[in-house]
Amino acid sequence: MEDNKIQNSDIDKAKNEDESEYEKICYVCRRPESKAGSMVSMPGGMNLCHDCMQKAFDSVTQGGLDLSKLPGMPYMNLNLNDLGSLNKDLEIPKKQKIKKRSDKEPKKQLERKDIPAPHTVRQKLDEYIIGQEQAKKAISVAVYNHYKRVYLADTVQNDEDAVQIEKSNILMIGPTGSGKTYLVKTLARLLDVPLAIADATSLTEAGYIGDDIESVVSKLLSAADNDVERAERGIIFIDEIDKIAKKKNTSSRDVSGESVQQELLKLLEGSTVEVPVGANQKNAMTPMTTVRTENILFICGGAFPDLEDIIKERLKEKTSIGFSSELKDKYDKDANILSRVTNEDLKKFGMIPEFLGRLPITVTLETLTKELLVRVLNEPRNAILKQYQKLLELDEVKLVFEDEALEWIAEEALKKKTGARALRAIIESFMLDIMYEIPKDPNIGSVIITRAYLDKNGGPLIQMRG
Repeated sequence: MEDNKIQNSDIDKAKNEDESEYEKICYVCRRPESKAGSMVSMPGGMNLCHDCMQKAFDSVTQGGLDLSKLPGMPYMNLNLNDLGSLNKDLEIPKKQKIKKRSDKEPKKQLERKDIPAPHTVRQKLDEYIIGQEQAKKAISVAVYNHYKRVYLADTVQNDEDAVQIEKSNILMIGPTGSGKTYLVKTLARLLDVPLAIADATSLTEAGYIGDDIESVVSKLLSAADNDVERAERGIIFIDEIDKIAKKKNTSSRDVSGESVQQELLKLLEGSTVEVPVGANQKNAMTPMTTVRTENILFICGGAFPDLEDIIKERLKEKTSIGFSSELKDKYDKDANILSRVTNEDLKKFGMIPEFLGRLPITVTLETLTKELLVRVLNEPRNAILKQYQKLLELDEVKLVFEDEALEWIAEEALKKKTGARALRAIIESFMLDIMYEIPKDPNIGSVIITRAYLDKNGGPLIQMRG
């Protein structure tokens, strides 16, 4: 009995310490403590700001008003002694609570030693990503310069004569399965900063069905555990950015194309925005907080289908007649034609000039060749084959792939034209039977995957223990 009391007291203490990290939020107006001022805490986990309390008492003194009918105030006609038995139903969900800004401790500034050099970032990326050498180099430099800019902003924020460095967001262009999303995920993990991945296809102009522009910042805030200061130094990756290109030959309002580009301008450049906490859209029951986006690194990525044709058309215009002329079909077989992209090509595709101006760094990713796909299979630290080998190690079975088998997998992946994404689907299909059968026989010591097995001309080579 005594042990239970001690255990319960420890749990309550830990819970109170956890709650002390977050701001109290008014149950009626949903404003946090930093905006509404001190709160009146009531039994049942309900907090009310002084404004809402005053309005409630004013309504009571006027008479004839049932407060239980008011929106957000269903419990105001209860006896206060009954509130403790409501099992914390009145508490704001934790995902909608905002971490307090520490007044006692000074704001944690970014230290110069905390910014990794470009070659250090590149070396770490090499452990996880195969190929894309130019892209990794460009992103390493861009990230290094971005966080140096944040460091300078912290150190010379009150110096009016200091040089102001402009923000440099990144535009990533590459075919599907070339590693755009994985590159950004790996980068955020190596830098230990919060990352939010948003899909541009779900974004619409304010007032229409879909996610508002501020929802991308809400996702970052959620990834930072509702810590505003940490979120303001994070990374936002907006995928499928090519899907918000200007619609051609349309008479209807373009609420998910050019309008979204226009509304993203303020976020990309750097502004102070009100964002909902724990939700994608603003409403009366969602707490709001203020986030500054000037130190958030925005990376926009997309496959940009048919952009190759626009680039080829521009390059072919330079062809002429004579000994120094270039053949019109010279660029038809160029696998890395995207590396020749210019802002003019992107404008023709449907991206507005103001949007491109806020993405000064353009990074292009190469199409993965057969040789690169073979390396993707077994070289990265988290390679697909290493994952399967680890799974079979738990059954004390060694898994081996012959070189010819790896080439067969890469060839099949090329046929699907979905890049590295096709590799796992292909491996899953022929590993299913092996993963099912091996646990049946504890005497199996190793399994060798051969090309004959993949071509369905035989089975895998199985070696028994001892």
